[in-house]
Amino acid sequence: MGANGAGKTNLLEALHVGTQGFSPRTRSDAELIRFGESAARIRLEGRRGQSSVRVGVGLSIAEGKRAELDGTRLRAAEQLRGETATLVFTPDRLAIVKAGPAARRAYFDRSAARLLPARAHLSADYAAALAQRNAALKLGDRMTIAPWTSQLAGLGSALVETRVELLDLLAEPFAETADALGLAEARLSYEGDAPTEVELEARLERDLERGSTGVGPHLHDVSIASAGRDLRSFGSQGEQRTAVLALLLAEAALLAERRDDPPLLLLDDVLSELDPLRRRVLVEQVGGRGQTLITATTADALPGEPGQLLEVSPGAVVAR
Repeated sequence: MGANGAGKTNLLEALHVGTQGFSPRTRSDAELIRFGESAARIRLEGRRGQSSVRVGVGLSIAEGKRAELDGTRLRAAEQLRGETATLVFTPDRLAIVKAGPAARRAYFDRSAARLLPARAHLSADYAAALAQRNAALKLGDRMTIAPWTSQLAGLGSALVETRVELLDLLAEPFAETADALGLAEARLSYEGDAPTEVELEARLERDLERGSTGVGPHLHDVSIASAGRDLRSFGSQGEQRTAVLALLLAEAALLAERRDDPPLLLLDDVLSELDPLRRRVLVEQVGGRGQTLITATTADALPGEPGQLLEVSPGAVVAR
């Protein structure tokens, strides 16, 4: 708990950087360093099962980012993602519902990487093949376009299959959690078909004119709806907030079932639009699933008795 501006969000951001190797807010590591300083460091200690874990992430304007796990230097800080799953809710996460299709594609591709790790590479592989085909289209090089067309069709079909499988996994826990939080008949559906080589070749002339590929999963969307209403266009902010929270809790439940260690949940300002009943539902949803950190301005705003209460003030975190 802590007053507005005390640093509660900064604390959660530091935990995300320390467990995932990157910030959920920005991809500019320089923004994570205090104004007037040239470096910062995050140190975490915890337990995973019966084993202790020590993590260190160093940020430097001059030297970039470095990470260590149990004293061993990692090749890249983002390797920490393979050690612990961390899910975060912040107010700007409403973009998953409110923003355009790109925000939803990115979110669900990250979820697929966590829940279907063997296929975590597909989104990046597809994006690389798409960039190569688009470059060839801009040059008008038909000889070069052909092999990238074939590769793009294969990767695109695999990516669509993965996204559809992910939504099938999330559908039931998402609907149940959303219903418990007051969002009735919540539903996820994929909008788009797997590309084929024939389809890509049939529209080659149009793609050459545009200099870009006009069909494929890079243009698809995921519908997030309640009682037949698309929440992006027809949902209130409270409904959009509930949908995002239900998505996070649904994924957390699946990760807890499929992994040896449950995910770390970081819930920032999640209580502001939940009534007392739904706050209690939230406690039931996160209870017994590992560690969850919830921020609030006062202790009486917290749903139930916390396992540990921390008071955050500028520059200090004190256990109460």
